[in-house]
Amino acid sequence: MVALGAVIAILLGFALFYGLKGKKSIDSSMKSSENRTCKSDSGRSTDIIIVGAGVAGSALAYTLGKDGRRVHVIERDLRQPDRIVGELLQPGGYLKLVELGLEDCVSDIDAQNVYGYALYKDGQSTKLSYPLGSFNSNVAGRSFHHGRFVQRMREKAASLPNVRMEHGTVTSLLERNGTIKGVEYKTKTGEKHTAYAPLTVVCDGCCSNLRRNLCNPKVEIPSCFVGLALENCKLPFANHGHVVLAEPSPILFYPISSTEIRCLVDIPGQKVPSVSNGEMAQYLKTVIAPQIPHELQTAFISATEKGNMRTMPNRSMPAAPYPTPGALLMGDAFNMRHPLTGGGMTVALSDVILLRDLLRPLRSLDNAYSLCKYFESFYTLRKPVASTINTLAGALYKVFSASSDPAREEMRQACFDYLRLGGVFSSGPISILSGLNPRPLSLVLHFFAVAVYGVGRLLIPFPSPKRLWIGARLISDASGIIFPIIKAEGITQMFFPVAVPAYYRAPPVK
Repeated sequence: MVALGAVIAILLGFALFYGLKGKKSIDSSMKSSENRTCKSDSGRSTDIIIVGAGVAGSALAYTLGKDGRRVHVIERDLRQPDRIVGELLQPGGYLKLVELGLEDCVSDIDAQNVYGYALYKDGQSTKLSYPLGSFNSNVAGRSFHHGRFVQRMREKAASLPNVRMEHGTVTSLLERNGTIKGVEYKTKTGEKHTAYAPLTVVCDGCCSNLRRNLCNPKVEIPSCFVGLALENCKLPFANHGHVVLAEPSPILFYPISSTEIRCLVDIPGQKVPSVSNGEMAQYLKTVIAPQIPHELQTAFISATEKGNMRTMPNRSMPAAPYPTPGALLMGDAFNMRHPLTGGGMTVALSDVILLRDLLRPLRSLDNAYSLCKYFESFYTLRKPVASTINTLAGALYKVFSASSDPAREEMRQACFDYLRLGGVFSSGPISILSGLNPRPLSLVLHFFAVAVYGVGRLLIPFPSPKRLWIGARLISDASGIIFPIIKAEGITQMFFPVAVPAYYRAPPVK
């Protein structure tokens, strides 16, 4: 693995280094939707059951409803969600929203346009703009209160006459002879019910209690976020996300309304200082506050003193499905990545579009086994986009986190300086991060270009044995960061999907 990384780095060449130098209406809509049923001549009232009405579930319900499918959505809590992630939609995700006809869901919720990022390290900063020159002026990232966005999407889905949205908790999948026939659920009054449909799509979020039936969940929690809302302050770079390469790990800032800025402080591991006894506030004020831009320090300290801090574990989980007749996994129930890069909603919306397109040629969904074979193409076709975004998130988090290892620290500094070069050296990586160019090969080339750039810096003007050793360790560490992530995602599906037989699956003919 190290040798492969070294080969890639050598192919990029030292020439590269030298080249581098020179919410009420919603409630009423939900209620009318809950009371609605969809009958068919066969007596079956539903084509597709969707478990969960978050971003993926609501978007899927709307797009399938528009296509004439009879959809039953079961969501455990139809109140407005209150989360500290899922608040930044990258430009690539916004384009998917437009393609789904859901772009008005970011209107009238005080969403803010985002045009790129500002990166900070050791008192220095650089602005990285999204490459939006070839797009319509409306195309940009969007940041907002997550709950407001989800409620708008739920309202849109519930407004369709063939979409029924119900408040209930799915307790189990109904299985018969290896095929999922529907679900068992409890209503908000505690009554037990069953619902049947030829296809059940499970997208009940990061804490899904159903995914173990449909995949091999290997969930990792590399860190936790502590979230605060800053008021009465402005970001140094307006309409940009801000990433501070702090110790021990990155700090994020981005607007969530015209008057609020979300701050997410990453804390490595699963244990965080206690909020209740004041340890968290002390940690934020003494360790974190001195590292953030001075324009935000007063508002940051004020937010910590108010005590309105929330924590959330950051989960990652590669997609490892068990193809199961009658059922499909989507959203965070299926695949998660570190939220540092804000790519989760882009992946979810991309998956929704892909599934919609695969379902459109099908008049009937009754042949569960043929449908299951056909859906193997879904798992393959989604890989290049999803795996690129997933790999970038995992790799960038490791590179951006502080380390006592000189080679890792050199990689961190090299990444910051590489992005500061501008031109293709910033637009290339930022186009991948934004979801506008999610190509796995581009990701790998830029990742190792950073490593080569770091090695070149070490060897100028004169290489010493220590610098040569750190350079070799840098290439080794770069390989050790990215290759395990790529392996977990699936090398063939990620880079050579056309070599996978499922890529060519044709719609089943009844």
